[in-house]
Amino acid sequence: MPTERRSSPPSPDVLEVSLPGYLILHGEVTDPEGYEEYKEKAQVLLAEHGARYLARGGEATPLEGEWLPRFVVVEFPSYEAALAFYHSPEYQEVAEIRKRFSNSAVAIVEGLPAPAP
Repeated sequence: MPTERRSSPPSPDVLEVSLPGYLILHGEVTDPEGYEEYKEKAQVLLAEHGARYLARGGEATPLEGEWLPRFVVVEFPSYEAALAFYHSPEYQEVAEIRKRFSNSAVAIVEGLPAPAP
């Protein structure tokens, strides 16, 4: 009777660690009522992409330079996942709503590995 062949797990020194990716938005909402539609639709898409908010429009104290009042930081499982989310047709459709009701700049940033325990 044939047996199923299983490979042994890779050694710890060759395990690939996926670094988190972050979507960072810096902006100003120009129409709070209209922006609500963006927030609702974006939240659904973010959840579908395994993302979570780390900061979203709370208290912020700019210390140097010129800053707009709204900050959003969203964590994704990887840098690639963050890019895939941003460039997805579904998000690009929702992003048009954001652009109508706010002035903002958006960046995707690769995170660092978690500290060793």
